[in-house]
Amino acid sequence: MSQIFPRNANALAKSSLAIVAGGAVVGVWLIYVLMYSSWATKQNEFIEQPIQFSHAHHVGGVGLDCRYCHTSVEKSAFAGIPPTKTCMNCHSQIWTNAPILEPVRASFREDRPLRWVRVHDLPDFVYFNHSIHVKKGMGCETCHGRVDQMPLMRQVQSLQMEWCLNCHRNPEQYVRPRSEVFTMDYRPSVPQSVLGPMLVKEYGIKGNTSCSTCHR
Repeated sequence: MSQIFPRNANALAKSSLAIVAGGAVVGVWLIYVLMYSSWATKQNEFIEQPIQFSHAHHVGGVGLDCRYCHTSVEKSAFAGIPPTKTCMNCHSQIWTNAPILEPVRASFREDRPLRWVRVHDLPDFVYFNHSIHVKKGMGCETCHGRVDQMPLMRQVQSLQMEWCLNCHRNPEQYVRPRSEVFTMDYRPSVPQSVLGPMLVKEYGIKGNTSCSTCHR
């Protein structure tokens, strides 16, 4: 058989196995890295919108409350997107000729809604209800980040199931008084380790982690 297989055949076979095994390890590692990367989660990506609306200006500067535009956030699964009329409440009086606002004026004039692109876009097989989270004392800032500092809206959390489950399993780390749900840069008056368990008990938070809670 030595005429068919040279002496270095065993070394080549071992090297091939090592390369295959190493490639498998690198492949698994690469999948893991990509799964948690912004390429997969879409974190911190800016999305082109019909109007580049600045939350930093309207929330951080002017001081608009989240509920002025997102009117159904306390009573519906969806926070709601404001109609053009909401924009025109102010912009029929100020910045009436600003070129950047022409799409808003055209929308109102032609009775045609603006086509906003969803930033926090959960998969269709995931059920999420804004109203129950607001009722249980989960702040806008917890999921959406410091919106009052965002010139352009972006997704700051991964929105992956692991992230959701962490909050459902440890609600005492994130819950806040209902009066502070819409507050940006919230700081608890007492340590969260003390306040959190008290609010979890007061609000009757169960921290459901069954599959049917989100997958219906």
